[in-house]
Amino acid sequence: MMVMGEFTQETDVLVIGGGPGGYAAAFRAADLGFDVTMVDAGERPGGVCLFRGCIPSKTLLYVSEVMHDARSAGQMGVYFEEPRVDLKKLREWKNGVIDRLAGGLEELCKRRGVQFIKGRAAFESSDHARLFDAEISHVKFRHAILATGSRPNPLPGVEFRKGGRVMGSTGALELRDIPERLLVVGGGYVGVELGSVYASLGSRVTLVEFSERLMAGADADLVQPLVKRLSELFAAIHTQTRVKTLQEYDDRVEVVLEGEVNEPRQTFDRVLVSIGRSPNSRDIGLENTGVKVDERGFVLVDDQRRTGDAKIFAVGDVVGGAMLAHKAMYEGKVAAEVIAGKPSAFDVRAIPAVVFTDPQIAWCGLTEEEARRRNRPVKVSRFPWSASGRAVSMGVSKGLTKLIIDPESRSVLGMGIVGREAGEMISEGVLAVEMSALAEDMALSMHPHPTLSETEEEAAEAFLGSSTHILSQRN
Repeated sequence: MMVMGEFTQETDVLVIGGGPGGYAAAFRAADLGFDVTMVDAGERPGGVCLFRGCIPSKTLLYVSEVMHDARSAGQMGVYFEEPRVDLKKLREWKNGVIDRLAGGLEELCKRRGVQFIKGRAAFESSDHARLFDAEISHVKFRHAILATGSRPNPLPGVEFRKGGRVMGSTGALELRDIPERLLVVGGGYVGVELGSVYASLGSRVTLVEFSERLMAGADADLVQPLVKRLSELFAAIHTQTRVKTLQEYDDRVEVVLEGEVNEPRQTFDRVLVSIGRSPNSRDIGLENTGVKVDERGFVLVDDQRRTGDAKIFAVGDVVGGAMLAHKAMYEGKVAAEVIAGKPSAFDVRAIPAVVFTDPQIAWCGLTEEEARRRNRPVKVSRFPWSASGRAVSMGVSKGLTKLIIDPESRSVLGMGIVGREAGEMISEGVLAVEMSALAEDMALSMHPHPTLSETEEEAAEAFLGSSTHILSQRN
């Protein structure tokens, strides 16, 4: 008599992890004709991005944007009452967005014939995996795609406790309450985005960042308008500052700050820690395979996302690099296509990055500061949004669009934008970099007037000396 718990299932492709990298890989593999099994600890596919990351955070950031627009409409002669926050309804809205998208992924799994199993997987060998807390306990596979993602780093000696006052991004996105005083540790994506959400909802936010400035990966001229806005929105911003000690109590968190701060000892109602992420590569049986990891635990892969084991591929946060959902999805498709024998590879030249604050920041390809570090000669062409009819009419004239251009070939090497809807606009820059488009290609491609996207055309025209709405650099 067979015991169900010991049933061994066979599959062509086993995908471990149901986030963007995992489900993109599973769906592409199914489209290519493979029998696919996807295993994830969650009830439904979507991973951290859908349930505890990208989607809930951007949902709340949009709410923050709406509140800001309502408050600033008075300068246009339109007046609203001061926004009131119904925290219960806001949670319901956020959860409704998540539920709708998760339902869509479930339906896509069914229609593609992808078997989704709730559970945890660990490799027993290069072609077998053991499943825990699942209906079956063993899976034999021809190929596996590892997409286990990453987890937020805590402060040294401080743990993220469920319901505790020291939170990672997951705890912050649960919106348990709106703390009167919130400390945000870390001035990267998560820190500035979630700090903006809580400040908009009424928290007095203090942000500390160990380095010299916020958003160190983006060019300083793109970050400056955001810093100005956050300086108005936050109670305080301290750069070159770290948390020396932290003590959590039932009703408060007491910290000692060290660095550029006048009052080292401060008390907060909650603390959000956003100081980076670590790969989920432990306790998944990699030692039973040929998969290799680096000193930080990231899985080593080649440009086809192959690991050191011929049957196992890896994608997304677990392989390091830019920890972005769209990068993971791209990699997942590459891995599935390589398994199918297609000449696919992860050879992108421009990975777009977007900070969904107000104003938004977006960039792709070579940045100005990166070019400076490499001693690479470039020409930087800027178009200020103060000269954009659309931006001025929207009351968002403090934005900027810039192009990084090779002075000899005149090809577009990178683009950066700060301002409203920057994330929606950056894809033109990605396409330009990937296709080695020239400044002339962008300048001679007619953009509609008046639009924010028109600033991309005028930035290219400024390089060529033909911009209409600013005095061009060649004049």
